[in-house]
Amino acid sequence: MSDPQSTSPRNPAAVTLLTAPTLNIANILTFVRLLLVPVFGVLLLQTPRTDATAYAASAVFGLAAATDFVDGFIARRYNLITNFGKIADPIADKALIGTGLVLLSAQDVVPLWVTALILFREVAVTIIRLRVLKHGVIPASRGGKAKTISQIIAVLIFVLPLPSAWNYLANACLGIALVLTVGTGIDYVSRALKLVRNQRDSAK
Repeated sequence: MSDPQSTSPRNPAAVTLLTAPTLNIANILTFVRLLLVPVFGVLLLQTPRTDATAYAASAVFGLAAATDFVDGFIARRYNLITNFGKIADPIADKALIGTGLVLLSAQDVVPLWVTALILFREVAVTIIRLRVLKHGVIPASRGGKAKTISQIIAVLIFVLPLPSAWNYLANACLGIALVLTVGTGIDYVSRALKLVRNQRDSAK
């Protein structure tokens, strides 16, 4: 993996990281997603739960999830990728999805062990991401993005007031998310170790 702090002309992505301002539309959208997390949580906790509150919660969740795809597209399209964005974006995703899973488990919709396993992976990866930050930033992989998408679909279906038959699709997405959770977690640890090892070798 290339050093994100390098200013070599052979590393245009690295130059972008240094020239793109931290305060840009992509990072603002990421921040908005973080602000929507407590709003979603409050709506999901409303009792008694009515179709109106369920639709409202799903709308906020869907809007927040949509910003994840929009901010990523904007950052890549207009060269607004920053180290801050690479850290804040996955944290915002984890906060949104984690809130949904925890509250759904509290309502006996999602098994507690499923939520615990996913949260353990997300917390562990976040800690590793911050620990190796001095060596470089590890961007999300395609598997990580697929994991996030499957989690979003599952949470959205569980929150929406849909017929129980839809739960089969939600559980299937959750199963896929679990497989990807474990797989991408192992891959991330491997990439982090490789990054640290390469940095140490280049310093010798």
